[in-house]
Amino acid sequence: MKKILLLLIPFLACELFAQQDPLFSQYMFNKLAVNPAYAGSREALSIDAIYRYQWVNIPGAPQTFSGSLHSPLSNPHIGLGINMYNDLIGATINQGAMATFSYRILFPGSKLAFGLQAGIKYSDILWSKVNPYDKEDPLYLAEMKNRAVPDANFGIYYYSNKYYIGISSKQLKQNQMGIVNINGKDQFTKLLRHFYGMAGAALPVSDNVVFRPSVLAKFVKNAPPQLDLNLSLLLADVIWIGASYRTEKALSVMTEFLATRNLRIGYAYDIWLNELQIHNKGSHEVRLGVDLDVVRFRMVTPRYF
Repeated sequence: MKKILLLLIPFLACELFAQQDPLFSQYMFNKLAVNPAYAGSREALSIDAIYRYQWVNIPGAPQTFSGSLHSPLSNPHIGLGINMYNDLIGATINQGAMATFSYRILFPGSKLAFGLQAGIKYSDILWSKVNPYDKEDPLYLAEMKNRAVPDANFGIYYYSNKYYIGISSKQLKQNQMGIVNINGKDQFTKLLRHFYGMAGAALPVSDNVVFRPSVLAKFVKNAPPQLDLNLSLLLADVIWIGASYRTEKALSVMTEFLATRNLRIGYAYDIWLNELQIHNKGSHEVRLGVDLDVVRFRMVTPRYF
């Protein structure tokens, strides 16, 4: 924990400009965490939960939970939802809850959706996990202010049964949060806008095999652009198997099992190919998804997106 705190202190003592969104390997199965225009696109009440334990064997490594719920209404042009997350890194905790609205323009065989999210983000330090060398340190004694701030996200999503493409931007307000006063000077974290682009397709190979390539691009100021490339196969309409390569030198292998018509269970394991490789035992990600036909739409099985 002392090593983690030494890493955290430089970030607390200045404005933070870096990638601040939680990372998930199984983004292609739940895009609401990336693009609010995805709300309602599964034509069912869709519930999704993901737990990620990153960099196993490193003390204080990130542990993230994300949960979402979204559905179309009886008015086919409108989708509603909510996305929540809890991100714990060392002694710091980041949480958020975002309500989602999407409006869909219907075309023969495809839809164009515009989505907006608005909600609250919260950040704090769990002082019970901190064991400082010097309890008189100004940073330790400083009282954190502005722990919770409002925020908003926007996205556009165009899709059919065979392909999708979307763009989105998160943390539009770029609020300051976690403000502390040290030696008469305010220090804080600033939420920076994140930009995302995504695309994917479902290409039947045979009666029992569907090939699904997808890509997610992410950009934020003062951090290197990130590209996530995924190739997956659906076998016998029952199980997805696939692999991803992330440009920060990480490889992910994953699977999703369609346990029933409405229940999906997924797992991903990340292998880091950079300097972190010798210090950790990879990253685990477990996911559970449920689709309920509460609005009485005709549910398509399987859903490729």
